[in-house]
Amino acid sequence: MTIAAESPGTSPETTTARPHWIDDWRPEDVEFWESTGKHIARRNLIFSIFSEHIGFSVWTMWSTLVLFLGPAYGLTPAEKFTIVSVAAGCGSFLRLPYTFAVAKFGGRNWTIVSAALLLLPTLATFFLLEPGISYSTLLILSAIAGVGGGNFASSMANINVFYPARLKGRALGLNAAGGNLGVATIQIVGLIILATAGVNHPKMVVGIYIPFIVVAAVLSALYMDNITSAANEKGAMREVCKDAQTWIMSFLYIGTFGSFIGFGFAFGQVLLTQFPDQFPTARDAAEITFIGALIGSIARPLGGVLADRIGGALVTFWNFVGMAVFASLVWIASMQESLPLHLCGFVGLFITSGIGNGSTYKMIPMIFRAKAQLAVAAGEDSAAADRHARRMSGALIGIAGAIGAFGGVLVNIAFRESFLRNGTGDAAYLSFLLFYAACFVVTWWVYLRPRDGKLLGV
Repeated sequence: MTIAAESPGTSPETTTARPHWIDDWRPEDVEFWESTGKHIARRNLIFSIFSEHIGFSVWTMWSTLVLFLGPAYGLTPAEKFTIVSVAAGCGSFLRLPYTFAVAKFGGRNWTIVSAALLLLPTLATFFLLEPGISYSTLLILSAIAGVGGGNFASSMANINVFYPARLKGRALGLNAAGGNLGVATIQIVGLIILATAGVNHPKMVVGIYIPFIVVAAVLSALYMDNITSAANEKGAMREVCKDAQTWIMSFLYIGTFGSFIGFGFAFGQVLLTQFPDQFPTARDAAEITFIGALIGSIARPLGGVLADRIGGALVTFWNFVGMAVFASLVWIASMQESLPLHLCGFVGLFITSGIGNGSTYKMIPMIFRAKAQLAVAAGEDSAAADRHARRMSGALIGIAGAIGAFGGVLVNIAFRESFLRNGTGDAAYLSFLLFYAACFVVTWWVYLRPRDGKLLGV
């Protein structure tokens, strides 16, 4: 399928020798958007969300599976934190190549492939996970689950192309939230299995997802599209890496998405380790674990909507202030061994990390849009400046997504070391507090501080 400029008596959609390819895509053109673009964009968004949702569930399945790994598996709490760290780390690494796969193969085509790849970790885990499995095999299985983490980056890079700048915050927020909900979904699946079949049936958790993976791949093939103009010019990643904004936004995204995915992986194990009397069984922890990921995912579109209305940088700044406050609550709760205060603080962290996910991702395209406006004011061709902005923002989305997701590894390493050395999470919570404080200082200094040369509209 190709979208061509309309003329009297012509349809906005015409069939070509390349089905599911759109050659003319102008989302910033209001007339084109209202007559044609928004309907196609919405359809692609819906099926992107579904595929990404399954990907997130597969990526974070070890946050649930470790709750099933009782004495028969012979694992220490530190080893369980290592297992989920490996999954988080591999998923983070794969986000970089997944981002540029959209430009290489097309958004629809890569969504089909990336969905099908989810069969690797699910089938392998389904056949191999049983008492007596070696620790090294568990690490390999958790590493393979990282393919689910890569889906997010390619999905966000793809949807970023479909929507105009004025709607990117909401669209990217919805796309990401639908994916993020996959964390809560697999934790709910785990809870249901624990409550019905029992702790001895972890294979059921992954077995349920196998048919849904097939459905996701088929629906992507039938209903999604490729955008011809989405192809990144050669060297886009190298070029964007030279821009200081890349590393600033990656740092901030560690604080938002890194926190969300890190806490999503670790929350259940933290409850079992820090409050063993209140959570004597895996089922007890599972009854609470999914709540954080659920509300954090629901909060993500709110961050995008607020950023669309009042600016991503302002929302991000106050959000990091809130994260520092909630990290303080969790730190105090840990020292006082107060479960109610601990849960309140963690719920606040999940909510604010979700809001911050939406607001920081809104900032990325707006940074390069502001730079494009400066370039046009200096005499550059507006169309060329707009293409450059889209290319750079797509590249940065991939890099920030990968580095930010690596924050999930750091969160789990912080918990592992804190519990291993001190028996509590106190040191981890203090490190989170200090990091969030650094994030709101950086946000104000770079994006909100009055000065000459300030990027407007970020």
